[in-house]
Amino acid sequence: MKLILFLLWFCVCSFSGTSQNIDSLYAVAKQTKNDSIKLRLYNKVGFGYIFNDPEKAKKVLVEGLRLAKDSNLDFSLTELTNTYGIYFHIKGESDSARYYFENAHKLSRDFEYKDLEAKCINNLGMFNWQTSDFEKALGYFFQSLKMNEALDDEQSTSYALNNIGLIYQEMNLNEKALEYHKKSLLIREKYDLKNDQIASLNNIGINQKQLGRIEEAITTYKKGIDLAKAQNNLSEYYKLLFNLANTYNLSGNLKLALETYLKCLDKPDDYDAEEQFQLHAYNSIASVYNEMDQPKLALTYTAKGFELLKKYPEAELQTAVLYLTTAESYYMLNDFKNARLNKEKFIILKDSIFSEANAKAMADLEVTYETEKKEREILIQRAELAENRLTIQQRNYQIFGLIGLALILVVMGYLLYKQQELKTNQLQKESALKDALLKIETQSRLQEQRLRISRDLHDNIGAQLTFIISSIDNLKYGFDISDQKLTRKLESISTFTSSTIYELRDTIWAMNKTEISIEDLQARISNFIEKADLASDGVDFSFRSNASEIGDLKFSSVEGMNIYRIIQESINNALKYSEATKIAVNFSTEGHQLVFDILDNGQGFDLSTVQRGNGIANMNKRAQDIGAHLDIASEEKKGTTITLRMNTTNDV
Repeated sequence: MKLILFLLWFCVCSFSGTSQNIDSLYAVAKQTKNDSIKLRLYNKVGFGYIFNDPEKAKKVLVEGLRLAKDSNLDFSLTELTNTYGIYFHIKGESDSARYYFENAHKLSRDFEYKDLEAKCINNLGMFNWQTSDFEKALGYFFQSLKMNEALDDEQSTSYALNNIGLIYQEMNLNEKALEYHKKSLLIREKYDLKNDQIASLNNIGINQKQLGRIEEAITTYKKGIDLAKAQNNLSEYYKLLFNLANTYNLSGNLKLALETYLKCLDKPDDYDAEEQFQLHAYNSIASVYNEMDQPKLALTYTAKGFELLKKYPEAELQTAVLYLTTAESYYMLNDFKNARLNKEKFIILKDSIFSEANAKAMADLEVTYETEKKEREILIQRAELAENRLTIQQRNYQIFGLIGLALILVVMGYLLYKQQELKTNQLQKESALKDALLKIETQSRLQEQRLRISRDLHDNIGAQLTFIISSIDNLKYGFDISDQKLTRKLESISTFTSSTIYELRDTIWAMNKTEISIEDLQARISNFIEKADLASDGVDFSFRSNASEIGDLKFSSVEGMNIYRIIQESINNALKYSEATKIAVNFSTEGHQLVFDILDNGQGFDLSTVQRGNGIANMNKRAQDIGAHLDIASEEKKGTTITLRMNTTNDV
């Protein structure tokens, strides 16, 4: 999906067409005498060939770059360099893509082509988005937005606004994503950019569905489908149909979902673009038939999926769920042998994805460790050599001192002392500098590993947990389970898995930061309280903080995560056991101490008789780990107050 969006909004050229049309335009370009016009055509042709014939694309772009350099046509050189970056990106050669994107950006700045510079900055944002560096991508998109606003190019701002929305969408900040997608849509409607409007409507529908606003999402998708049909934009038309079908399915309207999924397969005979996409449609149709207790019909569509998979074997990992759907159908037909075979195939595919990702992460960690170990050994050897040299010099000075007169001995002894003192100071400074450089490099490498592991956690474990929830839902809807105990157990597993996903997101949040500001911590806790408020009827939550007095306070990721977990555990305990109607969280300062209070008006308990569980023990352990003090005060029938005090040297 990212790659498709990347191609839609790269903003380098709006040319598209069949291979035959591109060939015709290439023939015209070669006959054109004006070099400037010829190179503009070369850029369009090269861009078009990227998606039809990559080898021709490279040939045209290299030829264009050579001609641009020979003719000293700076604009064409910048434009073609940027398009050459797209070629390498589509080929999957990230290092080369980054080189040409950054080079195009530098050329646009050197030659002061502001409109091209804005596009290059936007493209750098797209590149960083593709590599999951969302923070850097967002920075580029906002920079592109400001440049287009400064150029008074309102039409181009719609692309930056759209891309900002997509980044927030990736970060699951759906309300913010909607805000920017709607701003982009208004501009695209103003300038009658029909195809861009279709893409915006699709994005808006996706975010509305994620927020649970199902009816709004359905209305938005239908509007996009009508516009795509009017524009004969078949690619977006079928994507919108599939998303609409998914939304019907989510709302429980299986009949409408099935009708819409089937429309996704009703394509013109001469339309063969994105054929792999039909694999998802086949699986979704089969899944709906299973839910409608028609497993034989479901198997006809999974069979079509497997037939198409023969044509695209590289898509097997992405469509592993096709085996699971097939297994479900066979279970419903009491064909347990085929059911087990398909289920085992699914498990093997999923295990291979997880194993490859973890093997790579472990290999990277091992390389990092061995490199750091060798660097430390080299530093130790250098220090020993320096000490040996220093010892030899000391002995030589002593021999020369014994030969001289007493006065010379005194003078030389003094000089020796001063020189030794100077060298010692110099060695200490060099050693301190080396230690500092080693520490910085080690921290940098560790941060890279943390980011890589956090991405693996998000992309692999997060996806598998989500799949577990989906599978449990399919089991509940696909089978008539009369055993209430089993139903409650499935619901318990689903709830626990959802909770694990939230815990995983919190862990990834902390891993991605070398330090956590007080504002970051307040925002995270406020978000947790909002979720708890929505999930808890009859409980009044409040959150107060004197942030203006606390100042610019920073925590390490471990400190920030432990403070957050202590507050989270305190709130959860109050909700589970206290029967409280009011829960308050307060941040304050007392001298050079930062104080976190969690109060409830619940049943309370007798500290001398209550049996302390793992929750309180874990909170005490977390407080000790960060050098903080945890105090629990409770009185029966009057509530509980948990206070965390932490010393800080920051001015507050």
